[in-house]
Amino acid sequence: MCALLVGLPDVTIIGVGDWPAWLRITVRVAGERPVCSCGGAVYRHGVREVVLVDLPVFGRPTRLVWRKQRWRCSSCGHCWSDDDPEIATARCSLTTRAARWVTVQVGRHGRSVSEVASDLGCGWHAVMDAVVAVGEQLVDHPDRIGAVTAIGLDETLFARVGRFRRQLWSTQIVDVRRGQLLDVVPGRDPAGACRWLDARPQPWRDTICWATLDLSASYRSVYDTMLPDAVQVADPFHVVQLANRALDECRRRVQNETLGHRGRKHDPLWRARRRLLMARERLTGDQHDRLMGLLAAGDPQREVWFAWNAREVVRQIYDHTDPELAVEWVAEIGRDFTDPEMPLEVRRLGRTITRWADQICAWHLSQVSNGPTEAVNNLAKRIKRVAFGLVNFRHHRVRCLLYAGRPDWTLLPTIQP
Repeated sequence: MCALLVGLPDVTIIGVGDWPAWLRITVRVAGERPVCSCGGAVYRHGVREVVLVDLPVFGRPTRLVWRKQRWRCSSCGHCWSDDDPEIATARCSLTTRAARWVTVQVGRHGRSVSEVASDLGCGWHAVMDAVVAVGEQLVDHPDRIGAVTAIGLDETLFARVGRFRRQLWSTQIVDVRRGQLLDVVPGRDPAGACRWLDARPQPWRDTICWATLDLSASYRSVYDTMLPDAVQVADPFHVVQLANRALDECRRRVQNETLGHRGRKHDPLWRARRRLLMARERLTGDQHDRLMGLLAAGDPQREVWFAWNAREVVRQIYDHTDPELAVEWVAEIGRDFTDPEMPLEVRRLGRTITRWADQICAWHLSQVSNGPTEAVNNLAKRIKRVAFGLVNFRHHRVRCLLYAGRPDWTLLPTIQP
């Protein structure tokens, strides 16, 4: 029964002890006398006990005590011990099956390392070292990343370190067609992403047709340098968000200029702040009339009204999928928004749209966005929340790729920590 519960091949159970903190199972490998490479006679040279953290038994932490037989050659004097990688590998405090199990729990299921360590009755570092040892072999497998036709880049804050809470950023590289996290590189400057793309073979880079981004100049330089033939696509959400930000900045400026203070409860522009950010088609007739009344009361120069209409014009870029109409529409926006009579914020918005006109119009050809990249960012932030913060980039990369990188989990039984 004990041998059945332990479930390891070629292992003899010597004894089972009920200790206060865990169950202690002592085993030895049942094998033939080995042969030295020199051909000399081999004799026993003592026994060495190795205590390993094993999978829980009946909900209790377990320690597997492996009584390793030491051997010595009478001719050359070489000494060695029994070795079985299916039980454990050298310099690993967990058994092989326990290392694979914690990788699934922490990587695939997104559990915290401390929670898994509590189940095993061991330390945090023992579990995390096993996750890194097994996980890196899974995420760095050459077959994990296939052919990619559309790629996306986005950054996320993964740690604050030091006395002054210095921010550490990481860049996620995502296949936006399949929503797969390809890799995580340190920093949000172009250098890390350029190095990663430069390490990919040229035929792989040639298959990328679309490159999505969120109006980031640094990521634009990455695509210009490493993927010059890929068509860059500006994310529609961030384009509309830019128009919303211009509208909100205009409302705040007019509020300060007309009343001399920030928005208060009874100020017209403060009361209209939420309706201004709602889509025009979502406003009922009563809400639209109330909004026009508040703008008439708090916007004497009609600057906020112009900014509100400018936001709606930007939203109309994505009401259709006609590429030629999009080019004409964006060009007209660039001319109208930069008119001197427009508010300052609208003119700035017009210059930005003109600068990114090609990337904005490319959406009508590709129909891809940076949405899958933002979704992967959300998964990376979930890992950070579960871990109560991460400061080690290697741990951050492995855990994010195990959770969102879609590794081939069928390879797990073949991986030795």
